[in-house]
Amino acid sequence: MLRIYFAYSRNKLSIMKRKQIEFAQVKNTFSMICRVEVTIHAKAENIWNLLTDAKGFSRWNSTVSAIDGNIRDGERIVIHVPGTHRTFKPKVYGVVTNERMRWSNGLAPIFKGSRTFELRQCIDGSTDFIMEEQFSGLMFALIKNRLPDFKMIFENYALDLKNEAEQAGL
Repeated sequence: MLRIYFAYSRNKLSIMKRKQIEFAQVKNTFSMICRVEVTIHAKAENIWNLLTDAKGFSRWNSTVSAIDGNIRDGERIVIHVPGTHRTFKPKVYGVVTNERMRWSNGLAPIFKGSRTFELRQCIDGSTDFIMEEQFSGLMFALIKNRLPDFKMIFENYALDLKNEAEQAGL
């Protein structure tokens, strides 16, 4: 049986085979890990350029209204969430150009959030995009029921990136 996946992405409806995008979430008392993976028919280098262009981020990504700062190793950025006054101020580190980076904020063991981006160039010219976020700490147990539905956020993020990279002919 073929399952069809529908996702709202930047004022358009995307229809994909369910197999093309995978989301996983593991939650326990003091931590949660969310992960999304999708194959993008574009070079890792060009996808990387989209992921590290702070000023252009909100043009293609419906889950971010703006990013202040520079997405570079050692820099702190400010991420603005659409429809709210909420901001996140992670530090960028672990950058390996065209392969991976991490955005992290918080203070372990109280509360820490860390998002990892990974690009794996495939032989056929496509790229596997993996985004994983881990929340952990003592405060997680108190706030976990107030966190948003990360499945929709992560899938939209991955689909927005996929659509932008593939439509741009990257």
